[in-house]
Amino acid sequence: MAFEMPALPYALDALAPSIDAKTMEIHSQKHWAAYTAKLNAAAEGTDLAGKTIEDILVNLDQAPADKQGALRNNGGGYFNHGLFFSTLTPGGSTLAGDLAAAIDSDLGGLDAFKEAFSNAAATRFGSGWAWLVVCPEGKLHVSSTANQDTPFMPAAFGGQGKGYTPILGLDVWEHAYYLNYQNRRPDYIKAFFDVIDWAKVGELYAAAKG
Repeated sequence: MAFEMPALPYALDALAPSIDAKTMEIHSQKHWAAYTAKLNAAAEGTDLAGKTIEDILVNLDQAPADKQGALRNNGGGYFNHGLFFSTLTPGGSTLAGDLAAAIDSDLGGLDAFKEAFSNAAATRFGSGWAWLVVCPEGKLHVSSTANQDTPFMPAAFGGQGKGYTPILGLDVWEHAYYLNYQNRRPDYIKAFFDVIDWAKVGELYAAAKG
């Protein structure tokens, strides 16, 4: 079964001014679509096509050697973008519940989380992602990865390994922000906090803990 891009749960212009419509169009309909197509091409004719993207990336070191590069880049791009777009909402939402309590206890509160996450995003050299991750022991952690690497990939492939579950990610590739923000990555990072769907992130947190 081919991997598919789910429809965005909002219009392309719904996240403006934090993320403009043209960037959303190119980011989702061009970049994410390209990763999806190339992932399907890499999986075609193998038993990988019947697995989830999480299974593929967690066990990347067990994939055929000639497929690992394509799966790392395009499988990571497919998963990362899916998480990114699913955790955004027009106008943002309020952090509450168990996730809010965990951010308080594990990260020192919302302001401290924003500072740590912003720093991870701003200091990621070149292209990559900043992450809010649930660690195997259930604690929250802020990290970043290069390119399209994902936290639960094996360490040899730029991740931390099985059990490190990302629940929020910020794309800091230039294609995610350059049309509107040019070289002002910190402004893009600041605007991101205005469109986070904390209810969705909370659901992902509960699933990772459960």
